Amino acid sequence: MESPATTTRAASPPSPARWTVPGIGLLKGMIVTATNMLQSYYRKDRMTTVQYPEQRAPISQNFRNFPFLVYDGDDAMAGLRCTACSICEKECPPQCIYIVLDRDENGKSLKRPKVFDIDVSVCMNCGICAEVCPFDSIYMDGEFELSTADRFGGLLFNKERLARSTDYHAKLRPLEAAEVAARRKAEEEKKLAAQAAKEAKAKADAAQKASKAQEDQAAKDQAAKDQAATDQAATDQAATDQAGPAA
Repeated sequence: MESPATTTRAASPPSPARWTVPGIGLLKGMIVTATNMLQSYYRKDRMTTVQYPEQRAPISQNFRNFPFLVYDGDDAMAGLRCTACSICEKECPPQCIYIVLDRDENGKSLKRPKVFDIDVSVCMNCGICAEVCPFDSIYMDGEFELSTADRFGGLLFNKERLARSTDYHAKLRPLEAAEVAARRKAEEEKKLAAQAAKEAKAKADAAQKASKAQEDQAAKDQAAKDQAATDQAATDQAATDQAGPAA
């Protein structure tokens, strides 16, 4: 009898369809590289090299560097949206924002910053200040050419240096600026409508009060007339009664 030993079959050679040429993968990679290199000379979407600083590549809207403050109108300091609430100062992780609230001679808040400084040598470009601002007053800038020989004063930006117009914001990030402008316009219209309704109610209340006052005054005048007539009738009656016995 044959032993039940297992017999091992020799591996069959690969079929001709699965044969590969040594180095074919490397050759394919070199072809892709050469194609990309040649296309970078004549295809516009592959011409990524620019002759900086004479030429400048467009900056993505998602690029962010250091913060800037937005103002409305023509006067940068009078039109600042910032109310010096100090939320951004408190939320800043590296504590590079310094704010002092402006007050009048009586100590009353003017709801604007007297001092607004950002130390860009400490700023980590996280964008948290822009995220937490409830007044749409601070956003991340796209300016990056900020080299200076002054390590301290040159890297401490005050509110005059940080102020940027709404047109600058619209040019930097048109989609974000349009969304903010539409939202602020809707809020302003809502406030105006509420103010108009309040004024209309005040006018209606004043008119109602004036009408009631007129009615009260007319009633008082009528009561006075009635009282005068009653008094006159009583006087006449007394005079008549006195004249009767004398006759």
